[in-house]
Amino acid sequence: MNIKPEISWTDFEKLDIRCGAIISVSDFEEARNPSYQLEIDFGDLGMKKSAAQITSLYSKEDLVGKQILAVVNFPKKQIANFFSECLVLGVYGEDSKDVTLLSLSLPTKNGLQVG
Repeated sequence: MNIKPEISWTDFEKLDIRCGAIISVSDFEEARNPSYQLEIDFGDLGMKKSAAQITSLYSKEDLVGKQILAVVNFPKKQIANFFSECLVLGVYGEDSKDVTLLSLSLPTKNGLQVG
C-alpha cells in the first residue's frame, strides 16, 4: 500500500469537512457507474447535493436520515446532467465498488466541522 506524500498542517486546514444528514436519495441513472444522487442537510450551511457510488452496500432506505461526513469546499463538479456540490467520504473495500461511508457514532448537530 502506497502512502501519499506528506502534507503540512496548513494543507489539512484547507479542507472543510462537515457532518450532515442525508435527506433524500434517488437513483442516478445517467451516471456511468451505479450511483445515487444525495441531498444532504448541513445545518447552517444549508442543503448540498452529491453523487455517490455507494449502491453496492446501501439501499436508498438505509441512507435517509444517516449522518455522514463530507468535504464541502470543493468546487461544483458536473457528472452527466447533475452538479455535485460536496464529496461524501468513505472507505474503499477490497473491491473498489464497495464503499463504506464515514459516519458518526453519536448524533450531532448537522454542519459541525471536523478538526
